[in-house]
Amino acid sequence: MAAHLVKRCTCLLREAARQAPAMAPVGRLRLAWVAHKTLTSSATSPISHLPGSLMEPVEKERASTPYIEKQVDHLIKKATRPEELLELLGGSHDLDSNQAAMVLIRLSHLLSEKPEDKGLLIQDAHFHQLLCLLNSQIASVWHGTLSKLLGSLYALGIPKASKELQSVEQEVRWRMRKLKYKHLAFLAESCATLSQEQHSQELLAELLTHLERRWTEIEDSHTLVTVMMKCLELVEHFGPNELRKVLVMLAAQSRRSVPLLRAISYHLVQKPFSLTKDVLLDVAYAYGKLSFHQTQVSQRLATDLLSLMPSLTSGEVAHCAKSFALLKWLSLPLFEAFAQHVLNRAQDITLPHLCSVLLAFARLNFHPDQEDQFFSLVHEKLGSELPGLEPALQVDLVWALCVLQQAREAELQAVLHPEFHIQFLGGKSQKDQNTFQKLLHINATALLEYPEYSGPLLPASAVAPGPSALDRKVTPLQKELQETLKGLLGSADKGSLEVATQYGWVLDAEVLLDSDGEFLPVRDFVAPHLAQPTGSQSPPPGSKRLAFLRWEFPNFNSRSKDLLGRFVLARRHIVAAGFLIVDVPFYEWLELKSEWQKGAYLKDKMRKAVAEELAK
Repeated sequence: MAAHLVKRCTCLLREAARQAPAMAPVGRLRLAWVAHKTLTSSATSPISHLPGSLMEPVEKERASTPYIEKQVDHLIKKATRPEELLELLGGSHDLDSNQAAMVLIRLSHLLSEKPEDKGLLIQDAHFHQLLCLLNSQIASVWHGTLSKLLGSLYALGIPKASKELQSVEQEVRWRMRKLKYKHLAFLAESCATLSQEQHSQELLAELLTHLERRWTEIEDSHTLVTVMMKCLELVEHFGPNELRKVLVMLAAQSRRSVPLLRAISYHLVQKPFSLTKDVLLDVAYAYGKLSFHQTQVSQRLATDLLSLMPSLTSGEVAHCAKSFALLKWLSLPLFEAFAQHVLNRAQDITLPHLCSVLLAFARLNFHPDQEDQFFSLVHEKLGSELPGLEPALQVDLVWALCVLQQAREAELQAVLHPEFHIQFLGGKSQKDQNTFQKLLHINATALLEYPEYSGPLLPASAVAPGPSALDRKVTPLQKELQETLKGLLGSADKGSLEVATQYGWVLDAEVLLDSDGEFLPVRDFVAPHLAQPTGSQSPPPGSKRLAFLRWEFPNFNSRSKDLLGRFVLARRHIVAAGFLIVDVPFYEWLELKSEWQKGAYLKDKMRKAVAEELAK
């Protein structure tokens, strides 16, 4: 129930985030303010209807006429000692049910700082008289007062067997359908924080069910935030299976609630409970699906799963490998165990499971120690079955083999054949465009890394970069790099920015240096890496062509300076095309503060690239 409620609240949070830019500054301040208010203020007034035909006069208590404070109400609010409140029962005042409830609420507030006096209060005769009065007229208590009353009784320590407490709880159950959403939220907080008794937890379960069913009634950010806070607090009482259910629910709905995921991560790391195989697999799947990276959780998952490897099936190994690949978490011992598992079960492992493991290895650029045996098995299994697979999967598998430098000529030919690749030419869907991008990479692999490859290759019209090749959102690192390069080059003809190659990769910049290290007008010379070269002159002897490649945070394995397989392939292709590489990783660039430092950094990188080439 809590998981369903979190899902609903996350929907509203996302909608509120989309509308936030249109809010006035005052509105934003108000939203920030209410997010920090306590839940107590959400239920300070009764609502405008009560159950039962006898309550008709009360139903209009707020709607028809304003509430006029009576003298006794004033005395209740101004009381500073419990004795002042209890004396109201023995005097000339005739308390009604709402006033009796208000007295109990005020008593709870006064004794919150003197818990030692609660025992004496419970034994007081006037207090019992107050409870009896309340119990006899509980149906007349207003909704808002009732929601605060239950929490006050829990706070005062009324025994769970008390008929007065049970009467209030039962009244709450009867009124659940009529209570406003904010009252339900307040009652849920009371049950969750003020009482851990079994009966109150059963009531909490009912309240959560109603909150989940009526989530569309949330009218303000205050209620939304407090319900979310309550859900996060409930996580403290979850065991492994409850945490697993919440994570699987979030993953199934693609609800990436970062506060909730952080809370769950904390308990997975800090609590001593053991995790079963099924829990480990589902947690790994959820974190991978939601792309939520938490180092300690990933370490624990890898360590615990490694100890369970002998008991995992091939399907579970494939499932696990895919999850860690999505997380971009490369645990060398665990992935070696995956490879060994595949080799040990070479005879009975199915092709889909083997494909999942292969794709995971390629994403993380993992090469097992027994590389020859592993890829011999892969080629043997693919063999005659590759043409029978779904076309996009065929491209994915051959692309993965290209990343890992294990593709065979026959496999390249299978996906580069005109009758096969024509189905992806001009594809409009994102999936078809991604598949065709991989075909460009496979074509570049055949062209650059297989000198004896005899064809076929993609036609020239297909490898020409389309309009979408450069249609990408500019990142802060990309913008800063371009501005620094412009200042370094001085003239636009001495270099090119954002160069789309025929290999399916885009260079951040390209320059041509003569033998003395001076910039040459790059567009005047032949450029074989371009599908449509503009220059006609051959580069002078001793010249060097340099490519600047920017590496952002998502391009690396998690908590590592090792590039993902896709970007290792890109770098390899650019080198094979005759470039010297000037790598600009984000973690080095972030240390540069001034424009002078950034310019000096790029010059130093260029000198090192040239020096390394000359030293070969």
